[in-house]
Amino acid sequence: MENKFSLKGKIALVTGASYGIGFAIAKGFAKAGATIVFNDIKQELVDKGLAAYEQEGIKAHGYVCDVTDEEQVNAFIAKVEKEVGVIDILVNNAGIIKRIPMCEMSAKDFRQVIDVDLNAPFIVSKAVIPSMIKKGGGKIINICSMMSELGRETVSAYAAAKGGLKMLTRNIASEYGQYNIQCNGIGPGYIATPQTAPLREKQADGSRHPFDSFIIAKTPAARWGDPEDLAGPAVFLASEASNFVNGHILYVDGGILAYIGKQP
Repeated sequence: MENKFSLKGKIALVTGASYGIGFAIAKGFAKAGATIVFNDIKQELVDKGLAAYEQEGIKAHGYVCDVTDEEQVNAFIAKVEKEVGVIDILVNNAGIIKRIPMCEMSAKDFRQVIDVDLNAPFIVSKAVIPSMIKKGGGKIINICSMMSELGRETVSAYAAAKGGLKMLTRNIASEYGQYNIQCNGIGPGYIATPQTAPLREKQADGSRHPFDSFIIAKTPAARWGDPEDLAGPAVFLASEASNFVNGHILYVDGGILAYIGKQP
């Protein structure tokens, strides 16, 4: 059974994995035996990522690539195949969010979120699938969100993109499952990252930040998730252990989606 979860000999591309959730997933893959490839939009971010992996004892391969640019992506994937090898595991992790009320949001800002969070996973998946077919199979994991299921104030573009990503996940599974390609999604809950740190800071009077209190009250686990909480589910979906799991979204949210919340 231990071998079922091994990623030894596999090449895993995690987009935007210089830090945060993508970095934690890539670390989990490396511990399971995979060779790590990642990209970011600037050389400075790639260099920071390479240094972070090296500090963890991981030899990663970092590249500069804008995942919304199809020509760049095709050249990037060709370079990875030449320098590292054919990608066995793709995690479409790169993403952005813009918290703007819908009626105050420009169409330009809306399109940018859709471009990064939905169009890019389509572009990168399309670039790796042909070689996966030739190799006899592969794994694609899309980082979805609870906003793939729920709406919330100020995140119309993000929710639209992540809802679309859920259906892209299911369609890739439908279209390419016959080639032994499994495409699944992970829907993180609220994760304690540097980006969410301001929302968890204690107030001047020592009380919780209002949003922190809101999340704790909505989560049966009564805590924020750690990035490492996503590593195990990702390894499962990247390994032979999930060979008959396809088109599924695995929500790693501490139970939020199952819970109506405490009575005030």
